Amino acid sequence: MPTGVHIRDARRQLLDAAERVLLRDGPNALTSRAVTIEADVAKGVLHRHFADFDDFLAELVRDRIARIGAQAAALRDSAGTGTVAGNLTGALTDLFDPVAVAIVSLIIFRDELRARLRRNGPAHGVPVLTEATAMIASYLTDECELGRIAVDADAGSLALSLIGAGHLLFAGREGIPPEAGAVDRVVTTVIADVVQRRLL
Repeated sequence: MPTGVHIRDARRQLLDAAERVLLRDGPNALTSRAVTIEADVAKGVLHRHFADFDDFLAELVRDRIARIGAQAAALRDSAGTGTVAGNLTGALTDLFDPVAVAIVSLIIFRDELRARLRRNGPAHGVPVLTEATAMIASYLTDECELGRIAVDADAGSLALSLIGAGHLLFAGREGIPPEAGAVDRVVTTVIADVVQRRLL
């Protein structure tokens, strides 16, 4: 790209390029050079908008966390409608898209990124998965209050189980989703007790 050409929303262009590199080549291939080549911008553009590459990666993670916030609102709005298992299955499938799975791998892979994220966020857990767990726990709490799961359901523990199982189902699949019904079977198994006991 010629010097001096104005780039509209360069930050968004760089973040989108990073997601494409992650999807195509994986976390190990995500470098500042790979991102600027993918975005078709000069090398200096990234450093004009971010302090360093880890600052850029932290913004990439925060962008994903913001999307989880939108997903959380939609999931909570679904409380009391459809089935609990169906709502959770849809939420996990949406949550663990290939980019999110790659971002979780990136967080685990890069110690400095994880440390930077923890300075301004939760001091434990894996960013993205921590927020996803909170999303599921909030939804389950709403369903408990609506009487659709047992009143003594441990929403936090159920959410941890669902996020852990969901991540294992989607991780390492090279963008290929689990077989049809696999997510629903896991969700149904994890919540079976609290769904059954609501009727007792």
